Amino acid sequence: MSTVPTTPPAPPSAHRRAFVTWLAVYPTITLTLALLGPYMNGLPLVLRTLILTAVVVPTVAYWLIPALMKATASLPRRSTGA
Repeated sequence: MSTVPTTPPAPPSAHRRAFVTWLAVYPTITLTLALLGPYMNGLPLVLRTLILTAVVVPTVAYWLIPALMKATASLPRRSTGA
């Protein structure tokens, strides 16, 4: 039985990765500030930033970006012409 070698799909462009990252980060920051903002009002800026990033970074890095990259994987990619 012979196997046909398959080439892995080309990675998404830097522009697509940047857009997907922004698409994950912006709403997550907005939602987190809307939910936690009133409770963090009296805290120093450094502590508010620490709390915000402690919520947003893991959410975006481990859940949203992988899900969005998977969801956009079927979208057409630009050919490299090689």
